[in-house]
Amino acid sequence: MQGIALSLLVLILGRPSAVAAQTSAVAGDICPGELGAQVDAIANRPEFSRSRWGILIQPLSSTTTLYSRDAQKYFIPASNAKLLTTAAALQKLGADFRIKTSVYSGENGSLYVAGRGDPSIAEAQLKSLAQQLKQRGISQVNQLIGDDSYFQGSAVNPNWEWEDAQAGYGAPINSLIFNQNAIDLLLSPQALGQPLKVTFAEPKLANQWQVQNNSVTVAENESEFIEIGREFDRPIIRVGGQLKVGGEPESAYVAVVNPANNFLQYFQQALATEGIPVKQALVASASRNLNQELATVESPPLAQLVRETNRESNNLYAEVLLRLLGKVTGKMPLPQEDTGESGLKELKAVLTQLGVNPNSYILADGSGLSRHNLITPEGLVETLRLMANSPAASIYRQSLSIAGESGTLKNRFNVTPNRVNLQAKTGTMSGVSALSGYIEVPNYEPLVFSIIVNQSDLSTAKMRSATDEIVLLLNRLRRC
Repeated sequence: MQGIALSLLVLILGRPSAVAAQTSAVAGDICPGELGAQVDAIANRPEFSRSRWGILIQPLSSTTTLYSRDAQKYFIPASNAKLLTTAAALQKLGADFRIKTSVYSGENGSLYVAGRGDPSIAEAQLKSLAQQLKQRGISQVNQLIGDDSYFQGSAVNPNWEWEDAQAGYGAPINSLIFNQNAIDLLLSPQALGQPLKVTFAEPKLANQWQVQNNSVTVAENESEFIEIGREFDRPIIRVGGQLKVGGEPESAYVAVVNPANNFLQYFQQALATEGIPVKQALVASASRNLNQELATVESPPLAQLVRETNRESNNLYAEVLLRLLGKVTGKMPLPQEDTGESGLKELKAVLTQLGVNPNSYILADGSGLSRHNLITPEGLVETLRLMANSPAASIYRQSLSIAGESGTLKNRFNVTPNRVNLQAKTGTMSGVSALSGYIEVPNYEPLVFSIIVNQSDLSTAKMRSATDEIVLLLNRLRRC
Protein backbone atom coordinates (compact mmCIF):
# COMPACT_ATOMS: atom_id res chain seq x y z
CA MET A 1 0.00 0.00 0.00
CA GLN A 2 10.25 6.02 -1.04
CA GLY A 3 22.08 13.09 3.28
CA ILE A 4 18.88 12.84 0.62
CA ALA A 5 15.88 14.59 2.11
CA LEU A 6 13.47 13.24 -0.44
CA SER A 7 13.28 11.04 -3.49
CA LEU A 8 10.07 11.22 -5.49
CA LEU A 9 7.98 8.21 -6.36
CA VAL A 10 6.75 8.38 -9.95
CA LEU A 11 3.47 6.67 -10.74
CA ILE A 12 2.54 6.31 -14.39
CA LEU A 13 -1.20 6.29 -14.46
CA GLY A 14 -2.64 3.19 -16.11
CA ARG A 15 -5.66 4.11 -18.13
CA PRO A 16 -7.57 1.16 -19.62
CA SER A 17 -6.27 0.76 -23.14
CA ALA A 18 -5.93 -1.99 -25.68
CA VAL A 19 -2.56 -3.66 -25.85
CA ALA A 20 -1.43 -3.19 -29.42
CA ALA A 21 -0.17 -6.75 -29.61
CA GLN A 22 -3.55 -8.09 -28.58
CA THR A 23 -5.37 -6.38 -31.40
CA SER A 24 -2.81 -7.47 -33.98
CA ALA A 25 -2.50 -11.08 -32.85
CA VAL A 26 -2.80 -13.46 -35.76
CA ALA A 27 -5.87 -15.67 -35.53
CA GLY A 28 -5.66 -19.43 -35.96
CA ASP A 29 -4.45 -22.38 -33.93
CA ILE A 30 -0.80 -23.35 -33.57
CA CYS A 31 0.78 -26.73 -32.85
CA PRO A 32 3.03 -27.28 -29.80
CA GLY A 33 5.95 -27.84 -32.14
CA GLU A 34 5.50 -24.33 -33.55
CA LEU A 35 5.37 -22.62 -30.17
CA GLY A 36 9.14 -22.30 -29.64
CA ALA A 37 9.81 -20.43 -32.84
CA GLN A 38 6.91 -18.06 -32.28
CA VAL A 39 7.91 -17.26 -28.68
CA ASP A 40 11.50 -16.73 -29.81
CA ALA A 41 10.29 -14.35 -32.52
CA ILE A 42 8.85 -12.14 -29.76
CA ALA A 43 11.68 -12.41 -27.23
CA ASN A 44 14.40 -11.93 -29.86
CA ARG A 45 13.10 -8.67 -31.24
CA PRO A 46 15.80 -5.97 -31.52
CA GLU A 47 14.12 -3.87 -28.85
CA PHE A 48 14.81 -6.66 -26.32
CA SER A 49 18.47 -7.09 -27.29
CA ARG A 50 19.62 -5.76 -23.91
CA SER A 51 16.86 -7.41 -21.86
CA ARG A 52 16.82 -10.83 -20.19
CA TRP A 53 13.90 -13.22 -20.65
CA GLY A 54 13.12 -16.11 -18.31
CA ILE A 55 10.29 -18.34 -19.48
CA LEU A 56 8.91 -21.76 -18.63
CA ILE A 57 5.68 -23.18 -20.08
CA GLN A 58 4.41 -26.63 -19.09
CA PRO A 59 1.16 -28.59 -18.95
CA LEU A 60 -0.37 -28.37 -15.50
CA SER A 61 -0.65 -32.17 -15.41
CA SER A 62 3.05 -32.94 -15.97
CA THR A 63 6.58 -31.57 -16.05
CA THR A 64 6.81 -31.90 -19.82
CA THR A 65 8.32 -28.69 -21.14
CA LEU A 66 6.61 -26.90 -24.02
CA TYR A 67 9.03 -23.98 -23.92
CA SER A 68 11.98 -23.02 -21.73
CA ARG A 69 14.32 -20.04 -21.82
CA ASP A 70 16.81 -19.63 -18.96
CA ALA A 71 14.18 -21.22 -16.71
CA GLN A 72 16.81 -22.34 -14.18
CA LYS A 73 18.45 -18.92 -13.93
CA TYR A 74 17.68 -16.36 -11.24
CA PHE A 75 15.52 -13.33 -12.03
CA ILE A 76 14.20 -10.43 -9.97
CA PRO A 77 10.53 -11.45 -9.64
CA ALA A 78 8.96 -8.20 -8.38
CA SER A 79 5.51 -9.07 -6.98
CA ASN A 80 5.66 -12.65 -8.29
CA ALA A 81 7.40 -13.27 -4.95
CA LYS A 82 3.92 -13.08 -3.40
CA LEU A 83 3.14 -16.44 -5.02
CA LEU A 84 5.64 -18.06 -2.64
CA THR A 85 4.58 -16.06 0.42
CA THR A 86 0.87 -16.82 0.02
CA ALA A 87 1.52 -20.49 -0.78
CA ALA A 88 3.53 -20.91 2.41
CA ALA A 89 0.94 -19.02 4.48
CA LEU A 90 -1.92 -21.21 3.25
CA GLN A 91 0.11 -24.37 3.84
CA LYS A 92 1.23 -23.40 7.35
CA LEU A 93 -1.63 -21.32 8.77
CA GLY A 94 -4.67 -22.68 6.93
CA ALA A 95 -7.39 -20.82 5.06
CA ASP A 96 -9.47 -20.17 8.20
CA PHE A 97 -6.69 -18.56 10.26
CA ARG A 98 -7.57 -15.13 11.65
CA ILE A 99 -5.49 -12.40 13.30
CA LYS A 100 -6.74 -11.24 16.68
CA THR A 101 -6.40 -7.76 18.21
CA SER A 102 -7.18 -7.57 21.93
CA VAL A 103 -7.69 -4.94 24.62
CA TYR A 104 -6.71 -5.91 28.17
CA SER A 105 -7.26 -4.27 31.53
CA GLY A 106 -4.24 -2.90 33.38
CA GLU A 107 -3.46 -1.27 36.71
CA ASN A 108 -4.69 2.14 37.81
CA GLY A 109 -7.26 2.58 35.07
CA SER A 110 -5.00 1.67 32.19
CA LEU A 111 -5.81 -0.33 29.06
CA TYR A 112 -3.46 -2.31 26.86
CA VAL A 113 -4.24 -2.80 23.19
CA ALA A 114 -2.22 -5.72 21.86
CA GLY A 115 -1.77 -5.82 18.10
CA ARG A 116 -0.76 -8.94 16.19
CA GLY A 117 -0.36 -7.41 12.76
CA ASP A 118 -3.94 -7.36 11.43
CA PRO A 119 -3.57 -5.38 8.16
CA SER A 120 -7.33 -4.94 7.74
CA ILE A 121 -8.04 -2.72 10.76
CA ALA A 122 -9.85 0.50 9.88
CA GLU A 123 -12.37 2.76 11.63
CA ALA A 124 -15.05 0.06 11.89
CA GLN A 125 -12.79 -2.24 13.91
CA LEU A 126 -11.70 0.52 16.29
CA LYS A 127 -15.32 1.51 16.76
CA SER A 128 -16.19 -2.08 17.63
CA LEU A 129 -13.43 -2.24 20.25
CA ALA A 130 -14.59 1.04 21.77
CA GLN A 131 -18.22 -0.10 21.91
CA GLN A 132 -17.23 -3.38 23.57
CA LEU A 133 -15.27 -1.47 26.21
CA LYS A 134 -18.25 0.80 26.85
CA GLN A 135 -20.45 -2.26 27.31
CA ARG A 136 -17.94 -3.57 29.85
CA GLY A 137 -18.43 -0.42 31.91
CA ILE A 138 -15.24 1.41 30.96
CA SER A 139 -15.97 5.13 31.38
CA GLN A 140 -12.47 6.63 31.26
CA VAL A 141 -8.89 5.57 30.62
CA ASN A 142 -5.91 6.95 32.51
CA GLN A 143 -3.37 5.35 30.20
CA LEU A 144 -3.98 3.80 26.79
CA ILE A 145 -0.93 1.64 26.12
CA GLY A 146 -0.25 0.20 22.71
CA ASP A 147 1.63 -3.12 22.75
CA ASP A 148 3.43 -3.04 19.40
CA SER A 149 5.89 -5.82 20.22
CA TYR A 150 4.35 -8.88 18.53
CA PHE A 151 6.50 -8.39 15.44
CA GLN A 152 10.17 -7.80 16.23
CA GLY A 153 12.74 -6.13 14.01
CA SER A 154 12.72 -3.24 11.57
CA ALA A 155 9.36 -1.96 10.38
CA VAL A 156 10.91 -1.09 7.01
CA ASN A 157 12.96 -3.69 5.15
CA PRO A 158 16.54 -2.37 4.83
CA ASN A 159 16.68 -3.81 1.31
CA TRP A 160 13.87 -1.58 0.03
CA GLU A 161 14.76 1.43 -2.04
CA TRP A 162 14.61 4.86 -0.46
CA GLU A 163 11.65 6.15 -2.46
CA ASP A 164 9.64 2.97 -1.87
CA ALA A 165 9.69 3.52 1.89
CA GLN A 166 7.93 6.87 1.42
CA ALA A 167 5.10 5.46 -0.65
CA GLY A 168 1.88 3.92 0.57
CA TYR A 169 2.83 0.67 -1.14
CA GLY A 170 6.02 0.57 0.98
CA ALA A 171 4.37 1.39 4.32
CA PRO A 172 6.07 0.16 7.52
CA ILE A 173 5.04 -3.22 8.91
CA ASN A 174 4.30 -3.38 12.63
CA SER A 175 1.94 -5.02 15.09
CA LEU A 176 -0.60 -2.18 15.40
CA ILE A 177 -1.70 -1.26 11.87
CA PHE A 178 -4.43 1.24 11.01
CA ASN A 179 -5.64 2.03 7.47
CA GLN A 180 -2.68 0.07 6.07
CA ASN A 181 -0.27 2.58 7.65
CA ALA A 182 -0.85 4.99 4.77
CA ILE A 183 -2.19 8.50 4.30
CA ASP A 184 -4.78 8.68 1.54
CA LEU A 185 -4.74 11.68 -0.77
CA LEU A 186 -6.93 12.62 -3.71
CA LEU A 187 -5.37 14.67 -6.52
CA SER A 188 -7.86 16.49 -8.74
CA PRO A 189 -7.22 18.49 -11.95
CA GLN A 190 -8.36 22.10 -11.96
CA ALA A 191 -8.22 24.82 -14.63
CA LEU A 192 -5.51 24.56 -17.29
CA GLY A 193 -2.17 25.59 -15.85
CA GLN A 194 -3.36 25.43 -12.24
CA PRO A 195 -1.83 23.05 -9.67
CA LEU A 196 -3.74 19.89 -8.85
CA LYS A 197 -6.07 20.14 -5.88
CA VAL A 198 -4.75 18.01 -3.00
CA THR A 199 -7.42 16.64 -0.66
CA PHE A 200 -6.76 14.53 2.45
CA ALA A 201 -9.21 11.66 2.86
CA GLU A 202 -8.93 12.43 6.60
CA PRO A 203 -9.52 16.22 6.67
CA LYS A 204 -7.85 16.85 10.02
CA LEU A 205 -4.52 15.61 8.61
CA ALA A 206 -4.40 18.75 6.50
CA ASN A 207 -3.43 20.63 9.68
CA GLN A 208 -0.65 18.15 10.51
CA TRP A 209 1.13 18.06 7.16
CA GLN A 210 2.62 20.75 4.95
CA VAL A 211 2.05 20.10 1.25
CA GLN A 212 4.60 21.36 -1.26
CA ASN A 213 2.60 21.26 -4.47
CA ASN A 214 4.53 21.43 -7.74
CA SER A 215 1.90 19.67 -9.85
CA VAL A 216 0.01 21.13 -12.78
CA THR A 217 -3.22 20.65 -14.76
CA VAL A 218 -2.39 20.09 -18.43
CA ALA A 219 -4.22 19.98 -21.77
CA GLU A 220 -6.20 16.92 -22.85
CA ASN A 221 -3.51 15.81 -25.31
CA GLU A 222 -0.77 15.67 -22.64
CA SER A 223 0.41 12.57 -20.77
CA GLU A 224 -0.48 12.00 -17.11
CA PHE A 225 1.64 10.99 -14.15
CA ILE A 226 1.90 11.63 -10.44
CA GLU A 227 4.99 12.22 -8.29
CA ILE A 228 4.52 11.94 -4.55
CA GLY A 229 6.85 11.55 -1.58
CA ARG A 230 7.50 12.77 1.92
CA GLU A 231 10.41 13.81 4.07
CA PHE A 232 11.47 11.56 6.94
CA ASP A 233 12.48 14.25 9.41
CA ARG A 234 9.66 16.76 8.86
CA PRO A 235 5.89 16.52 8.22
CA ILE A 236 6.17 17.55 4.58
CA ILE A 237 4.48 15.85 1.61
CA ARG A 238 5.70 16.75 -1.87
CA VAL A 239 3.31 16.45 -4.81
CA GLY A 240 4.29 16.74 -8.46
CA GLY A 241 3.16 15.49 -11.84
CA GLN A 242 0.26 16.37 -14.09
CA LEU A 243 -3.34 15.40 -14.85
CA LYS A 244 -5.50 16.38 -17.81
CA VAL A 245 -7.99 19.22 -17.50
CA GLY A 246 -11.49 17.83 -16.96
CA GLY A 247 -10.07 14.39 -16.11
CA GLU A 248 -10.85 12.10 -13.22
CA PRO A 249 -9.17 12.59 -9.82
CA GLU A 250 -6.44 10.12 -8.87
CA SER A 251 -5.75 8.53 -5.49
CA ALA A 252 -2.25 8.65 -4.05
CA TYR A 253 -0.78 7.33 -0.81
CA VAL A 254 2.19 8.07 1.40
CA ALA A 255 3.42 5.98 4.30
CA VAL A 256 2.83 7.13 7.88
CA VAL A 257 5.91 7.89 9.98
CA ASN A 258 5.01 6.37 13.36
CA PRO A 259 2.41 3.63 12.72
CA ALA A 260 1.82 2.56 16.34
CA ASN A 261 1.27 6.17 17.44
CA ASN A 262 -1.01 6.62 14.45
CA PHE A 263 -3.06 3.59 15.55
CA LEU A 264 -3.38 4.93 19.11
CA GLN A 265 -4.39 8.38 17.90
CA TYR A 266 -7.32 6.95 15.95
CA PHE A 267 -8.26 4.52 18.71
CA GLN A 268 -8.29 7.39 21.17
CA GLN A 269 -10.73 9.20 18.87
CA ALA A 270 -12.94 6.09 18.65
CA LEU A 271 -13.03 5.87 22.45
CA ALA A 272 -13.89 9.58 22.76
CA THR A 273 -16.78 9.11 20.34
CA GLU A 274 -18.17 6.48 22.74
CA GLY A 275 -17.78 8.87 25.67
CA ILE A 276 -14.57 7.32 27.01
CA PRO A 277 -11.92 10.02 27.50
CA VAL A 278 -8.23 9.05 27.48
CA LYS A 279 -5.78 11.05 29.62
CA GLN A 280 -2.57 9.67 28.09
CA ALA A 281 -1.66 7.39 25.18
CA LEU A 282 1.74 5.76 24.70
CA VAL A 283 3.44 2.85 22.95
CA ALA A 284 4.88 0.07 25.11
CA SER A 285 8.52 -0.81 24.51
CA ALA A 286 8.05 -4.46 25.48
CA SER A 287 5.24 -6.99 25.83
CA ARG A 288 3.70 -7.86 29.19
CA ASN A 289 1.74 -10.76 30.60
CA LEU A 290 -1.84 -9.60 30.18
CA ASN A 291 -4.76 -11.52 31.63
CA GLN A 292 -8.23 -10.03 31.47
CA GLU A 293 -9.33 -9.51 27.89
CA LEU A 294 -12.04 -6.85 27.67
CA ALA A 295 -12.53 -6.49 23.92
CA THR A 296 -11.37 -8.13 20.72
CA VAL A 297 -11.69 -7.97 16.93
CA GLU A 298 -10.51 -10.48 14.35
CA SER A 299 -9.32 -10.14 10.78
CA PRO A 300 -11.09 -11.79 7.86
CA PRO A 301 -9.97 -15.41 7.33
CA LEU A 302 -6.58 -15.98 5.75
CA ALA A 303 -8.23 -16.95 2.45
CA GLN A 304 -9.44 -13.35 2.10
CA LEU A 305 -6.09 -11.90 3.19
CA VAL A 306 -4.34 -14.02 0.56
CA ARG A 307 -6.79 -12.83 -2.10
CA GLU A 308 -6.10 -9.19 -1.24
CA THR A 309 -2.37 -9.94 -1.32
CA ASN A 310 -2.35 -11.55 -4.76
CA ARG A 311 -5.20 -9.87 -6.64
CA GLU A 312 -4.38 -6.33 -5.58
CA SER A 313 -0.65 -7.03 -5.14
CA ASN A 314 -0.84 -5.60 -1.63
CA ASN A 315 2.68 -5.35 -0.22
CA LEU A 316 1.65 -4.66 3.37
CA TYR A 317 -0.55 -7.76 3.46
CA ALA A 318 2.27 -9.88 2.02
CA GLU A 319 4.75 -8.63 4.61
CA VAL A 320 2.28 -9.35 7.41
CA LEU A 321 1.83 -12.93 6.13
CA LEU A 322 5.60 -13.38 6.12
CA ARG A 323 5.87 -12.20 9.73
CA LEU A 324 2.99 -14.42 10.79
CA LEU A 325 5.01 -17.35 9.44
CA GLY A 326 7.84 -16.13 11.65
CA LYS A 327 5.56 -16.32 14.69
CA VAL A 328 4.38 -19.91 14.14
CA THR A 329 7.69 -21.67 13.61
CA GLY A 330 7.19 -23.79 16.72
CA LYS A 331 10.60 -22.63 17.95
CA MET A 332 11.33 -20.27 20.81
CA PRO A 333 12.31 -16.94 19.24
CA LEU A 334 15.74 -15.60 20.03
CA PRO A 335 15.82 -12.28 21.93
CA GLN A 336 15.10 -9.46 19.49
CA GLU A 337 15.13 -11.87 16.53
CA ASP A 338 13.69 -10.19 13.46
CA THR A 339 10.26 -11.71 12.81
CA GLY A 340 10.63 -11.11 9.07
CA GLU A 341 13.88 -13.09 9.00
CA SER A 342 12.21 -15.89 10.97
CA GLY A 343 9.38 -15.80 8.45
CA LEU A 344 11.77 -16.23 5.53
CA LYS A 345 13.28 -19.31 7.17
CA GLU A 346 9.86 -20.78 7.86
CA LEU A 347 8.68 -20.00 4.33
CA LYS A 348 11.58 -22.00 2.93
CA ALA A 349 10.91 -24.89 5.32
CA VAL A 350 7.21 -25.00 4.42
CA LEU A 351 7.76 -24.81 0.65
CA THR A 352 10.52 -27.42 0.80
CA GLN A 353 8.10 -29.74 2.57
CA LEU A 354 5.58 -29.00 -0.18
CA GLY A 355 8.16 -30.08 -2.75
CA VAL A 356 9.57 -26.78 -4.06
CA ASN A 357 13.30 -26.85 -4.72
CA PRO A 358 14.85 -24.63 -2.00
CA ASN A 359 17.63 -23.61 -4.40
CA SER A 360 15.16 -22.19 -6.92
CA TYR A 361 14.73 -18.90 -5.03
CA ILE A 362 16.37 -16.50 -2.60
CA LEU A 363 13.99 -14.12 -0.85
CA ALA A 364 14.73 -10.92 1.05
CA ASP A 365 11.09 -10.00 1.75
CA GLY A 366 7.56 -11.33 1.36
CA SER A 367 6.18 -8.80 -1.10
CA GLY A 368 8.73 -8.64 -3.90
CA LEU A 369 9.52 -4.97 -3.30
CA SER A 370 13.20 -5.75 -2.70
CA ARG A 371 15.53 -6.04 -5.67
CA HIS A 372 17.50 -8.59 -3.64
CA ASN A 373 14.80 -11.20 -4.34
CA LEU A 374 15.78 -13.86 -6.88
CA ILE A 375 13.51 -16.61 -8.26
CA THR A 376 13.79 -18.93 -11.23
CA PRO A 377 10.85 -19.37 -13.59
CA GLU A 378 11.20 -23.06 -12.75
CA GLY A 379 10.67 -22.32 -9.05
CA LEU A 380 7.54 -20.28 -9.75
CA VAL A 381 6.06 -22.95 -12.04
CA GLU A 382 6.89 -25.65 -9.49
CA THR A 383 5.12 -23.69 -6.74
CA LEU A 384 2.06 -23.10 -8.92
CA ARG A 385 1.83 -26.78 -9.89
CA LEU A 386 2.26 -28.11 -6.36
CA MET A 387 -0.31 -25.67 -4.98
CA ALA A 388 -2.75 -26.72 -7.74
CA ASN A 389 -2.55 -30.24 -6.32
CA SER A 390 -2.77 -29.22 -2.65
CA PRO A 391 -5.84 -29.04 -0.38
CA ALA A 392 -5.69 -25.25 -0.72
CA ALA A 393 -5.73 -25.41 -4.55
CA SER A 394 -9.04 -23.63 -5.17
CA ILE A 395 -8.36 -20.87 -2.61
CA TYR A 396 -4.88 -20.29 -4.01
CA ARG A 397 -6.04 -20.11 -7.62
CA GLN A 398 -9.03 -17.92 -6.77
CA SER A 399 -6.70 -15.46 -5.07
CA LEU A 400 -5.08 -14.64 -8.41
CA SER A 401 -6.19 -11.89 -10.76
CA ILE A 402 -8.46 -12.93 -13.63
CA ALA A 403 -7.64 -11.60 -17.09
CA GLY A 404 -9.95 -8.78 -18.14
CA GLU A 405 -12.00 -9.08 -14.93
CA SER A 406 -10.25 -8.46 -11.63
CA GLY A 407 -7.24 -7.22 -9.74
CA THR A 408 -4.07 -6.20 -11.53
CA LEU A 409 -5.22 -8.00 -14.71
CA LYS A 410 -8.54 -6.18 -14.95
CA ASN A 411 -7.39 -4.05 -17.88
CA ARG A 412 -5.30 -6.70 -19.65
CA PHE A 413 -6.54 -9.20 -22.24
CA ASN A 414 -9.89 -7.40 -22.42
CA VAL A 415 -9.48 -6.47 -26.11
CA THR A 416 -8.84 -9.83 -27.74
CA PRO A 417 -10.54 -11.85 -30.51
CA ASN A 418 -11.05 -14.76 -28.11
CA ARG A 419 -11.52 -14.81 -24.37
CA VAL A 420 -8.37 -15.63 -22.40
CA ASN A 421 -9.15 -17.82 -19.39
CA LEU A 422 -6.17 -16.75 -17.31
CA GLN A 423 -5.48 -16.62 -13.57
CA ALA A 424 -2.10 -15.11 -12.82
CA LYS A 425 0.09 -12.89 -10.65
CA THR A 426 1.66 -9.79 -12.09
CA GLY A 427 4.95 -8.23 -11.06
CA THR A 428 6.23 -4.80 -12.02
CA MET A 429 9.09 -2.48 -11.12
CA SER A 430 11.44 -0.42 -13.25
CA GLY A 431 13.19 -2.74 -15.68
CA VAL A 432 11.16 -5.73 -14.51
CA SER A 433 7.89 -7.26 -15.69
CA ALA A 434 6.63 -10.68 -14.65
CA LEU A 435 3.53 -12.78 -15.16
CA SER A 436 3.08 -16.28 -13.75
CA GLY A 437 -0.03 -18.40 -13.40
CA TYR A 438 -2.52 -20.75 -15.00
CA ILE A 439 -4.24 -20.64 -18.38
CA GLU A 440 -7.12 -22.82 -19.55
CA VAL A 441 -6.50 -23.30 -23.28
CA PRO A 442 -9.72 -23.93 -25.31
CA ASN A 443 -8.27 -26.55 -27.69
CA TYR A 444 -5.46 -27.86 -25.52
CA GLU A 445 -4.90 -28.81 -21.89
CA PRO A 446 -4.45 -26.43 -18.93
CA LEU A 447 -1.00 -24.86 -18.74
CA VAL A 448 1.17 -23.40 -16.00
CA PHE A 449 3.75 -20.78 -16.91
CA SER A 450 6.14 -18.08 -15.79
CA ILE A 451 7.30 -15.21 -18.01
CA ILE A 452 9.81 -12.69 -16.61
CA VAL A 453 11.63 -9.78 -18.24
CA ASN A 454 14.63 -8.31 -16.39
CA GLN A 455 17.26 -5.65 -17.00
CA SER A 456 15.14 -3.87 -19.56
CA ASP A 457 15.32 -0.23 -20.56
CA LEU A 458 11.85 -0.41 -22.10
CA SER A 459 8.64 0.98 -20.71
CA THR A 460 6.36 -1.19 -18.60
CA ALA A 461 3.76 -1.02 -21.38
CA LYS A 462 6.16 -2.50 -23.95
CA MET A 463 7.31 -5.29 -21.65
CA ARG A 464 3.71 -6.18 -20.78
CA SER A 465 2.65 -6.05 -24.41
CA ALA A 466 5.25 -8.62 -25.43
CA THR A 467 4.40 -10.83 -22.45
CA ASP A 468 0.74 -10.69 -23.38
CA GLU A 469 1.57 -11.68 -26.94
CA ILE A 470 3.20 -14.84 -25.62
CA VAL A 471 0.14 -15.63 -23.50
CA LEU A 472 -2.07 -15.15 -26.54
CA LEU A 473 0.09 -17.69 -28.39
CA LEU A 474 -0.60 -20.18 -25.58
CA ASN A 475 -4.32 -19.53 -25.92
CA ARG A 476 -4.14 -20.67 -29.57
CA LEU A 477 -2.46 -24.04 -28.89
CA ARG A 478 -4.14 -27.21 -30.14
CA ARG A 479 -3.16 -30.85 -30.25
CA CYS A 480 -1.49 -31.67 -33.54
